[in-house]
Amino acid sequence: MRRQLLLVTLAILALRLPFLNQAIQGDDPYYLYGAEHAQIEPLHPNHARYAFLGQVVDMRGHPHPPLDAWFLGGLLALEGDVREVPFHAAFLLFSLIAGYAALSLARRFTPRPMAATLLFLVTPAFVVNGNSLESDVPFAAFWLASLALFVTAVDRRSVPALAASSLAMALAALAAYQAVVLVPILFLYVFLHDRKWKPAWIAALTAPFVICLWQIFERATSGALPATVLAGYMRTYDLQNFVQKCRNAVALTGHLGWLVFPVLPLVALRVTGRAWIAGLAVLTTAAAFFDPNPLFWASIGVGLWVLTWCARNFRDFLAAWALIFFGAALVIFFAGSARYLLPVALPLAILVSARATPRVLYGGVALGALLALSLATVNYQHWDQYRQFAASLKRQAQSRRVWMNGEWGLRFYLESDGALPLMAAQAVHPGEMVVSSSLAYPLKVIPAGGVLETVLEREITSPIPLRLVALGGRSAYSTTLFGLRPFDISTGPIDRVRAEMVIERKPQLARFTMNAPGAASQILSGIYDVENGQWRWMAGSAAVLLKAPSQPSPISVRFYIPPQAPARVVTVSAGGKQLARQEFPGPGTYTLTTAPFTANAESASIAITVDKTFMTPGDPRELGVILLEIGFDREVQ
Repeated sequence: MRRQLLLVTLAILALRLPFLNQAIQGDDPYYLYGAEHAQIEPLHPNHARYAFLGQVVDMRGHPHPPLDAWFLGGLLALEGDVREVPFHAAFLLFSLIAGYAALSLARRFTPRPMAATLLFLVTPAFVVNGNSLESDVPFAAFWLASLALFVTAVDRRSVPALAASSLAMALAALAAYQAVVLVPILFLYVFLHDRKWKPAWIAALTAPFVICLWQIFERATSGALPATVLAGYMRTYDLQNFVQKCRNAVALTGHLGWLVFPVLPLVALRVTGRAWIAGLAVLTTAAAFFDPNPLFWASIGVGLWVLTWCARNFRDFLAAWALIFFGAALVIFFAGSARYLLPVALPLAILVSARATPRVLYGGVALGALLALSLATVNYQHWDQYRQFAASLKRQAQSRRVWMNGEWGLRFYLESDGALPLMAAQAVHPGEMVVSSSLAYPLKVIPAGGVLETVLEREITSPIPLRLVALGGRSAYSTTLFGLRPFDISTGPIDRVRAEMVIERKPQLARFTMNAPGAASQILSGIYDVENGQWRWMAGSAAVLLKAPSQPSPISVRFYIPPQAPARVVTVSAGGKQLARQEFPGPGTYTLTTAPFTANAESASIAITVDKTFMTPGDPRELGVILLEIGFDREVQ
C-alpha cells in the first residue's frame, strides 16, 4: 500500500508540477471575485457582485456553493495577492486527495488497482482542469473521498470511517450542488452490502442536508436563497431550454467516450446481442450524418457503448454509479463540459481494469497520458498568451482608461492592471481603449463621438494541432456553444485579441435613423446594436451626440413600444435639463418632440430615458423601448 501511495503521489506530481505557473483561465476570475469578497465577509464569499456578459450579477446565483471561494480566500489572505505558482501548488492538495481515494476504491473493486488509478489520473478533464482554480477537481476529490470512506465504513461497520465519510460529503456539498447525486449511489451500496446498518442510511443523506443548511443560513443572514437566485439566472439566460439540453446530452455522451482511452472500453466491456449492436450502429451512423468527422461520431459510438454496457450490468455497483451520475448530469447540466463527468471517470477506469489485460491497460494509460498532457499544454499556451498580451498592453496604455470586452483569463490580467469590464450598451469615449477577444463573448463596442483605431493585435494559437476552444473550432470541451466534439483537431487560431483606441471625430449628423451610416459613432451610451437592419433597443437610459444647427430647433425622437414593454413615460433631456416628457397610452409607434432648443456648441448631447424596463428569457439585456430615429428637426447648413 505504501509503495502504491508513493507511485500515485509521483504520478500526480509529474502531471501537475510542469503547470504550476498556469495562467489564470476560464472561470477562475469568478471564483477569485468570491475570494476577494471573503476578505470583507468571510462567511459570505458568494455575496460578491461582478460584471458578466455586460451585466452586474450576484454570485449567490453561482452554480457552486462557497468552498472553492473560501479556500482561495484563505490563500489570498496568506499571499496578499493572486500568485499563480503558490495558488496552484496549494491546489495540489485536491489532486492528491482524489488520487488516494481513487486508489482506495480501486483496491476494493479490481485486482489491478494501480492500473485503474493511473487510468483515472490521466483522464483529460482531470489533467487539464486540475491546473485551474475552479471547483471541479476539489469537488471530485471530496466526492471520491466520501465514497472511499463510506465503502470502508460499510464493509467494516466502522463508525469513525462513516464520520469521516460524512465530513467528505459535507465538503463535496459545499463545492458543488451535484453532490446530492451521492445519495442514490450510497443507498445502492448499503442495499447491496449491509442494508440493516441504519447509521449508513442516515449518513448517506449528508450532502442534501448540508446544502439545505447552507441555503437556510444564507436566507436568514442575507434575505435570499442562493437556489432562488440561481433559478432566476437560469431563466434569464434560458440555460435549460430543450435545444440546449439536447446539445448537453450529445456532448456528454461524446465526453464519456474519452474518460478512458476509447479503445479500452471497446476491448474490455463487451456488448452482446444483435438488437443492442444494431441499435448502437444505427445511432452511431446517425451521428456520422450530423457530423462526418470521426472525432464526433466515433466518440458518440464509444460513449453509447459504455452506456449500453452499464445499463445491461446495472446490478454491478460501479456500472450503476456511472449510469446514475450520467443520468443526473443530463438533467442538471446545460453546457456539456467534459469536466462535469469527472465523478464517472474512476468507476469506468476500474471496470476496464478488471477486464483488460495488463499490456492493454498500460498501453491505454500511456496513450491517455500523451493525449491529456498535449491538451493541457495547448491549454497552458492559450492562457499564457493572454497573460503576455496584457503585459504588452500595459506598456502601451500608460495612463489611459482601458475597458475589457470579454470574459475569462484575459479579463483577469487586464483588470489586475486597472482595466474595467465593458458593460452592455456602454460607450467608449475618445482617448479610451477597449480590448476585445473574438472568442470570449465580446459585446458590441460603441465608440462615442469617434472611431476605433487598432493599436495592438495578436493571434492566440498553438503549434500542437489540438483545440479545446477555438475560433471556428467545434469542440464542446468547455461548452457546447463552440460545437459538439469532445475536442478538436486543428491548426487554426484559438483566438484573436486586439486593443483599440477611440479617436475623436466630430458628429456629422444632426438627425439619423438607427441604421444610418455613421450612426454608431454618435451613440454615447445605452443603445444596443442594430436589429433587423433598421432599429435598435435602448436600455432604461440612452444618450446620443448630434451635430447642432445654428438656429433653435426642436428635437424629435421616433420610437416603438412593443406589446411586452412596460415603459409608458419617455423623457428627453440635454445638458441635465428636461426638454420634453410625455406619457403614452400603450404599445405603438410614437414621436416625442421638444420645444425649440438652442445648443451652446457645435454638437449637443441628448439623453432619452424611460420609466420602466424589462428582460426576456435568454437575453440578459435591460430593455426599454425600440428607437427608430432621433435628431434636430431643422437641417444643419
